[in-house]
Amino acid sequence: MEAIFNPACPDLPDITHHSYGLADMLKSGFSLFMSSARLRPSNHPLLLIFVVGGVSCADVRHIRDAVTSNKPDMQVIILTTQLLTPAAVVNKVMCVDHLNP
Repeated sequence: MEAIFNPACPDLPDITHHSYGLADMLKSGFSLFMSSARLRPSNHPLLLIFVVGGVSCADVRHIRDAVTSNKPDMQVIILTTQLLTPAAVVNKVMCVDHLNP
């Protein structure tokens, strides 16, 4: 979460922005002559987080605290494959055969 909100962190290479439409093409054409800032997730009012493998309530609380302390007006949507309970976390950590738990 710190990499999303810290402006001193380097740009995120996986985030790109494609302009569509005449107005956007004109803006992007003129931006070749001017310096333009790269897009960052913290610049948008909606942050979408998808966690593969599950998320615990403590993880959701950590995300909520990080967002409210850095940008309180940002809306966050957290998607996950599984909501982890304490018993599920212990089972995932202690399971030897991950294909047949």
